[in-house]
Amino acid sequence: MGARREKADEPLICSYDAPEGALDSGQMSLGDSSDLSVAHIDCDAFYVSVELNRHPELRGKPVVVSGTGPRAVVTTASYEARRFGVGSAMPAARARRLCPQAVFLPPDGAHYREVSKRLMGIVRSHVEYVEVVGLDEAYLDLSGLYSPRTAMRRVLAEIKASTDLVCSVGIGPNKLVAKVASDAEKPAGFVTLTREAACERFAASSPGLIPGIGPKTVARLEEIGLRTLRQLAHAPEQVLVERFGPNQGRELRRRAHFEHAGQVSEERKVVSESRERTFDHDIHDASRLREALAQMAIELCESLRAHDNHGRTIGIKVRLDDFSTVTRARTLAAPTCDAEQVKHVALALLEEYAPRRPVRLLGVRVAGLMSRVAPARTPDRDSTADQLALPM
Repeated sequence: MGARREKADEPLICSYDAPEGALDSGQMSLGDSSDLSVAHIDCDAFYVSVELNRHPELRGKPVVVSGTGPRAVVTTASYEARRFGVGSAMPAARARRLCPQAVFLPPDGAHYREVSKRLMGIVRSHVEYVEVVGLDEAYLDLSGLYSPRTAMRRVLAEIKASTDLVCSVGIGPNKLVAKVASDAEKPAGFVTLTREAACERFAASSPGLIPGIGPKTVARLEEIGLRTLRQLAHAPEQVLVERFGPNQGRELRRRAHFEHAGQVSEERKVVSESRERTFDHDIHDASRLREALAQMAIELCESLRAHDNHGRTIGIKVRLDDFSTVTRARTLAAPTCDAEQVKHVALALLEEYAPRRPVRLLGVRVAGLMSRVAPARTPDRDSTADQLALPM
């Protein structure tokens, strides 16, 4: 089946509905394997769950963790609150309108990090190679284990007994399958899928199901008639290459087939770190902006030093009251994590930009990070494993 263009200025419309079951044939696989060697573990409603352990009287009630300012956003919400439409990253004011009976709790980052440390310690006590990708989620290398499912059941049981937290788990042949599987039946999900089974199960789903395929890319795919993963998987490669370029086009097709070559890596490669603040009220006073930026630079450098990181590129982010956003950056001759140096450069960038309108958000960033302590390398493992992020 093909695609045709009636006129030069008309969008290309594709129709590639493959027969039922075609996606799990494996004929288009690039290195297919049914070996269930990767798990993704994700703590359900982590921040709320941690708070409920401290406030058991709130169990069964709609609970929202968010800041208290007029521009605060929801960190996470309990499943009871989600039934009212409350979700992460939503403005807290809107969440209050949707669910006025909800209990709102302020976030406690230090406590969440401590609980996360205990959580990941349990995971590491059962599995040798663990790639932590957030406070509440990680990829696990299960290769070599006699029974991956049994091993993961033991991990979940110990996490529940030690922290009273509930996690969802996905197991598959690669990180992509494992990630999507862990999200499939939350909360307390436990889903095991081969690549072929994932293709079949999610064939009718939007491409937006795949990590890294964002709303803009989904919209561009829909413009050419590709609304499901089945359609995307069977679209001619040349059509995708022409529309998205050779790298992204081919990667889209691979991911529609749930193909992913990245290994579980113990090293989480962080290329930048930032601090930013959304003000409760727009600020036009230059001295207040300088004070806020200087404090963020100090906090950022404290974190960089704690993790033995430093970087050469220092940047600022300024969002004005009309939501227009400007970034400025400067690259130094040598990497640094010195607070005075980072603060000096950031303030100079702010002064050069001199925002003409009130500022809604301000941030500082250090990029091009490298560790001051060379990490130990395991000779037989790939330390440059592909990640799930897709630049879309």
